[in-house]
Amino acid sequence: MPTSDPITSDALYPTLKSLLREAKLAGAETADAIATHGRSLGIAVRENALEDVDSSEGKDIGLRVMVGKRQACVSSSDLSKQSLKALAERAVAMAKLAPEDPWCGLADPERLAQPGQGEALDVYDTTELDPATLKSRAHELEAATLSIKGVAQAEGANASWSTSAMAYATSHGFLDGWRASRHGLSVSAIAESGGAMERDYDYESTRYFDALPDPASIGHTAGRRAVARLGSRQIASSAMPVIFDERVAASLIASLLGAISGPSITRGVSFLKDKLNTEIFSPHIQIVDDPLLKRGNGSRPWDGEGLVVQKQHIVEDGVLKTWLLNCASARQLGMTSTGHATRGLGSPPGVSATNTWLVPGEKTPEALAAAMGEGFLISEMFGPSLNSNTGDYSVGVSGFKIENGLRAFPVSEVTIAGNLLDMYRTMIPANDLKMDSATCSPSLLVEGLTLAGS
Repeated sequence: MPTSDPITSDALYPTLKSLLREAKLAGAETADAIATHGRSLGIAVRENALEDVDSSEGKDIGLRVMVGKRQACVSSSDLSKQSLKALAERAVAMAKLAPEDPWCGLADPERLAQPGQGEALDVYDTTELDPATLKSRAHELEAATLSIKGVAQAEGANASWSTSAMAYATSHGFLDGWRASRHGLSVSAIAESGGAMERDYDYESTRYFDALPDPASIGHTAGRRAVARLGSRQIASSAMPVIFDERVAASLIASLLGAISGPSITRGVSFLKDKLNTEIFSPHIQIVDDPLLKRGNGSRPWDGEGLVVQKQHIVEDGVLKTWLLNCASARQLGMTSTGHATRGLGSPPGVSATNTWLVPGEKTPEALAAAMGEGFLISEMFGPSLNSNTGDYSVGVSGFKIENGLRAFPVSEVTIAGNLLDMYRTMIPANDLKMDSATCSPSLLVEGLTLAGS
C-alpha cells in the first residue's frame, strides 16, 4: 500500500484555524468548521478469486458561517490556501442571501466540552491490515460459508479495515478532535434445494481487530441461516403475536429515536409530539443513550456543536424522559440542548442519538416463543413504512411460523402492520442483546399485530 500522511486530528487543526480566519475576513460574524481525514480498504472475493478491491483516502472540510441570523454551509475536498479563501468568501456571500433563521447560532460557550477526551472512548485501534491479510480473511469467510451443506453460493465475502480522524473548531474558541477505527467482515449465503433458492447473511463490525469474531464463525452462521429458510411458504392472514429477532428489533428503537428528534418535534410531525414525560412503554422498559461508552459504535467525546455529552435514559420505567435536541431545536422549543447535535460537512447541525440500547429482559428468545405458543418470528425485514404523524407501521418480512412454542417452518412474502404506540405498550424484551451497532435491541415479543399473508 502507498504511504500517506498519518491520520490524526492534530494535523487538521491548522486547516480549521485558517478557514475560520478567512471566514472572519470575508465578513462572517460567527462560524464553525469541521475537517475529516479517512482511509479505508476492503477486499471482496467470489468463487475463490479476487472480485473487488475498494481502497480510498480523503480529506474534507465543511464550513458554516453566520451573518446576523442568516447562515450558510459549504464543503470541499480541496484544502489549499486558495481554496480555503474562496470557500469562506462563497459561504459568506450565500449567507447574506439566505432567509433569516431565528434559531441558528453557535452553542453557549459555558456548555462546551473540555478538549482532549477522545482517547478515553477507546475507539481507535492502531492495527492496520494489508491487502494480502484482508484477502486471506475474505477467502476464509467464503470457504466457511460454502462448507455448510445446502449452500450453493457465497456472495460479497468481504474483509475491511478503516480509520479516520475528525476535528471541529468554532470562532468562539473551541478546538478539538478525535480518531476512530473499524474492522469488518460480511458475507451473503445462497442456499438451494429442488430449484428453490434462499438468501441470508451475517456480518460483524468492531472498533478493535481483536474483538472481531473469526471469519469461519461468521461464514458458518450465514450459511446455516440461508439453509434454514429453504422450503419457505406463505401462511394465511391473521392477527398474532410476533417476535422481532435481535437482528431487526433495533429498527423499532430507531423509529422511536426519529420520532423524538428535535426537528420532528418542532415541525409537529411526530406521533410522540405530546408524549414527553408520559408512559408509552410498559414499566419494565428502559432505553439508554450513552455517548461515552468505551469502544461503542456511536461514541463521541462531545456532540456536533462541541457540547458536553453524558449518559442518560431516553425511556425510564416506560416513561419517555427526553427529546433529542441540538441548539437550534432547543431554542425553538424554549429548552436546553440535550447534547445530541450531529454535524455533516455541508449542512447545519442535525440531530442523532449515540450508543442507544433497550435494556434486555430475563427470558431467552426460546422462552418467549414457548410462552407465545403460536405466532411468528421475524428474521428479516424489507422496506418499513411509518406514518410519522400517527405511528401506523407496516413492513414486509420473512421468518418462521411458531407453533407449540417452536419453529415450525420458514415463511416468506408476508406483511405485518400495527401502530407503534400499541406495539410499544406490549413489548417484552428477551435477554439476547448484542452491542454490535449504534442502536441495539434484544429480541422483542410484540402483541396484537396483523399479519397479511396468502
